[in-house]
Amino acid sequence: MAQLRFHHHGNQIDMLHGPLLGKILVFALPLAVSMMLQQLFNSADVAVVGRFDSPQAMAAVGSNGAAINLMVNIFVGLSVGANVAVAKCIGRNETDKIHDAVHTTMALALVSGILLLLWGILIAKPILTMMNTPDDIIDLAVTYFRIYFAGMPFIMLYNFGSAVLRSKGDSTRPLWSLGLGGVINVILNLIFVVGLKMSVVGVALATVISNVVSSFMIMYYLMTEDEPFRFKFSDLMMKKEHVMQIMKIGLPAGIQGSLFSISNITIQTAINSLGSYASAGSAAALNFDFLTYYVVAAFTQAAVTFTSQNFAAGDHERCRKVFTLTMSAGVILTGLVCLVCAVWRTEILSLYTVNPEVLRYAEVRMIHAVAFLWMCNIYEVSGGCLRGMGYSMLPSMLVLIGCCALRIVWVYTVFAWLKDFGVLMDVYPVSWLITGTATMIAYYSIRRKVLAR
Repeated sequence: MAQLRFHHHGNQIDMLHGPLLGKILVFALPLAVSMMLQQLFNSADVAVVGRFDSPQAMAAVGSNGAAINLMVNIFVGLSVGANVAVAKCIGRNETDKIHDAVHTTMALALVSGILLLLWGILIAKPILTMMNTPDDIIDLAVTYFRIYFAGMPFIMLYNFGSAVLRSKGDSTRPLWSLGLGGVINVILNLIFVVGLKMSVVGVALATVISNVVSSFMIMYYLMTEDEPFRFKFSDLMMKKEHVMQIMKIGLPAGIQGSLFSISNITIQTAINSLGSYASAGSAAALNFDFLTYYVVAAFTQAAVTFTSQNFAAGDHERCRKVFTLTMSAGVILTGLVCLVCAVWRTEILSLYTVNPEVLRYAEVRMIHAVAFLWMCNIYEVSGGCLRGMGYSMLPSMLVLIGCCALRIVWVYTVFAWLKDFGVLMDVYPVSWLITGTATMIAYYSIRRKVLAR
């Protein structure tokens, strides 16, 4: 079998040899920036309609987030499985299997995208009605949802293609792809909404076009890669071995993401019950919730990829170091972002709205939820390391109980009793603390057992 050695130059990182911290940062920071950019471009949709259209248009775009995530997260979870499948082939030096894993991954991307497109168009009205979307915004929200889902095949090609590049340590080119797509999104937002007065239709179309551009760039990178990573449409396949591995890791991760979204839909429904000002204020602050979380997600992805390669290569001591470094860096950097959001909340949120009532709700979310988001590292990074070692179901079950179930119970008990927006937001830090403690205990007990073998 041909020997495969990746050197830390160009678009590749050698995760199996040498000091780890620098390589983890080189991997995680571009990934964090690219996810933040994606969110900034999405939040540009909310900001443009908030400043140049109406609070109703702003609420229509912002209140879609939980429903969109519910449907997309299963497939984003599968892309985590794809990352692990390719990373393990690299860790084991199985050059011949990388080609098949890459082409199975991209075939799954196409199938996922087409399924989501059809599903999104059919389910838009029922799901938004079920969420108590206020009557004055329901039609606008359905329109945005349907147009957004028309771009799903491109979003999936971007996500799965990026997972292939990240499996070998390349988180920089996905960043360039998103960056260009995002700049196009902002420019088209301004043309369609400010210039052509297209409102919600304008921001949705701008998002779809920007996703097409990003996915085309990722496909170009994959089609011009060196072997065995080079993608050819004629080689698309569904190799059972790789499909099973992607499903084993990716499906629990995807189900976790979707169940998270169900609990967030329950919370969004509770927010909607307080009226469209609460809905608009929450939508504004939610952008910073996402921005902060993406720093957590980047170090989680680093934990998954570095652990996958080193665990497959049998270097258990290095797996321990990966956990310590990704957890420490994640907590410190996320903590800094949380601090900025809490201290300068009024100035930051004023970019989204000048309505004092909307602003009041937004600030409450910043103080009660966003300021504590650094706690997510505790369960996400621990769970990422467990997935890299092949244990995907356990962290998903812990999140299901500690975050999802607890939040739903909170909405129907504590919030139903007090009917206060701040009390509703308190469910976030409470659930992060409980889930984090449980996942850390699980990680240490499994690590002791597995690495002792």
